[in-house]
Amino acid sequence: MPVIYVHDKPFQPYISQEEISTRVQEIAHTIEKDYRGKIPLFIAVLNGSFMFASDLFKALNNPAEICFIKLASYKGTRSSGHLITSIGLDVDLIGRDVIVLEDIVDTGKTMTGFLPQLLHQQPASLKVCTLLYKQEATRYPVSIDYRGFIIPDKFVVGYGLDYDGLGRNLSAIYQLAE
Repeated sequence: MPVIYVHDKPFQPYISQEEISTRVQEIAHTIEKDYRGKIPLFIAVLNGSFMFASDLFKALNNPAEICFIKLASYKGTRSSGHLITSIGLDVDLIGRDVIVLEDIVDTGKTMTGFLPQLLHQQPASLKVCTLLYKQEATRYPVSIDYRGFIIPDKFVVGYGLDYDGLGRNLSAIYQLAE
């Protein structure tokens, strides 16, 4: 995979489409075992998680439901530090087994702001599943129950992740070149 440009910045190949696909299948298999006999509700956080959510959902063989919410905290290549909910949740969570799907957890601020809102709705269980986790960037501890890859604190695009709106359509993940 060659270096690509998104807007004005160069990005180098980081995680291939094949690596992503393999890891998504592994996560789906683990969730199937953990939720055997149950019907979990996945809450996919838009916009970034749409590709991950779609591939994970298709990989599941057990019954499951999915809905979407739009949260945002990024502007350009940096977190704004503010959580914005622009599309709300319209599903009753009382007594449900809920799994939040994220594209990436870095500082943890988004999940730290969002998870208490979900817990207030009294789900039977609440877990977090993320494709990417920037462990060294974490400032707000979040329990990650299912994760694809631990990555360094560098900006990434592709597979749903964007840089000011572009790059989401890339089938692999690219890291900002030094």
